[in-house]
Amino acid sequence: MLMSNLQHLTFSVRTFGCQMNMSDAERVTGILEAAGLLEADSLENADVAIFMTCCVREKADTQLFAQVSSLKNLPAPRSGRRTVMVGGCIGQRDGEAIRTHASNVDAVFGTQALPRLLELLKNAREAPQSVLKDHPLVDVEEPYTDTNDEIIRRPEKTFSAWLPIMYGCNNFCSYCIVPYVRGRERSRLPEVILEEAKLLREDGVKEVTLLGQNVNSYAYGFAELLQGIADIGFERIRFTSSHPKDLTDDIIDVMSKNTNIMPHLHLAVQSGSTRVLKKMNRKYSREDYLSVVQRLRKKIPHLCLTTDIIVGFPGETEQDFEETLSMVREADFDRAFTFIYSKRKGTPAATWENGSTPEEIADRFQRLVRLVEEQSLRANQKVLNDIVDVLVESVSKKDPSVMVGHSPNNVTVHFDLPNGSTPNDYIGEIVPVKIELAKTWYLRGTIQAKDTFASRAVR
Repeated sequence: MLMSNLQHLTFSVRTFGCQMNMSDAERVTGILEAAGLLEADSLENADVAIFMTCCVREKADTQLFAQVSSLKNLPAPRSGRRTVMVGGCIGQRDGEAIRTHASNVDAVFGTQALPRLLELLKNAREAPQSVLKDHPLVDVEEPYTDTNDEIIRRPEKTFSAWLPIMYGCNNFCSYCIVPYVRGRERSRLPEVILEEAKLLREDGVKEVTLLGQNVNSYAYGFAELLQGIADIGFERIRFTSSHPKDLTDDIIDVMSKNTNIMPHLHLAVQSGSTRVLKKMNRKYSREDYLSVVQRLRKKIPHLCLTTDIIVGFPGETEQDFEETLSMVREADFDRAFTFIYSKRKGTPAATWENGSTPEEIADRFQRLVRLVEEQSLRANQKVLNDIVDVLVESVSKKDPSVMVGHSPNNVTVHFDLPNGSTPNDYIGEIVPVKIELAKTWYLRGTIQAKDTFASRAVR
């Protein structure tokens, strides 16, 4: 009965934030398609518009509410009624309060509500809009116990897939809202993960990315799981996110011994000041982090190391910031994602005074960005004239004659589509590309014959 009421409706899912939100969006898509809904060509034309959200930074809130509000004045879709649903972390955090900023939301569901998504949607479609206008349907129950292994996923790409291994976080960094909206750590059983991985491989997936808020603290042993995934035979394996305090030598050993585990590690440092790290509740010092980097470089000399850095954390001084700059140099990061501290209500840091002025914080941020860009450019220039293997993912949005993919080090690579070929000849394939141009954030080159192995670079 539930399916018959929803069949032939169209839906569209828009996603904000981290890879875990992208994975959740794939689960939402799988649930809806199994119920007979069809994916629309755009959010504006969908009978059901779903937003999967992130509340780590204020920018995501702003984007969400702007896009939800933009649907208000559009013509009704084919069914005559548009149902707007907000899920994920903002849904979990705000519940019905979302209507304060987006009055056209009909239903809100949290991070634990996916098993009940169809029931929520059915109720939202059946309820008079005059009722929903005053009281949207809300499901933000917080059992935080299930890993929802039975939910069908529909990977966005046929050649690459997210594979969650755990949910939640136990770290409670003082600036981070994630433990409050995702709950405490819950690890999926290794046999369930490995069986899902085998099915993905049988379906033709070449690249799999293991997901968790902190994969290194996977309850059943991350090194053992990582080796098990490597043995399945994927051409490329990645994982995120890693916490420095839990990156053990056995994990590093598995990375170093398996060529299908990509030589790229994202290891968030957040600050180079031990004093600030303690206030952040990161549970490691500057020296601890650099020790991990040293062990990584020793075992994996060609490693591409990327990180996250927060500028303007409450109480950060100029001296603290200088220590962050020196950390960037000493760790020799290939790339860094830089952020100005964003106050998140409900976290300890949200109540702390910031002794720095907005102008001082902005100046520090620009100085950090300049340093990071210098190092990123230098790292990319190391592969000039080398041949790198590129997993081709799409056509360039700016130029339909240019293909886009990623190197083993997760650097974006562009190359021209050869004459007489079509994008479908390459999308999902791993091809050799000779790098002829290295910019700060991407590489560009020329595709080579597939039997070209000379000068093949790990990067």
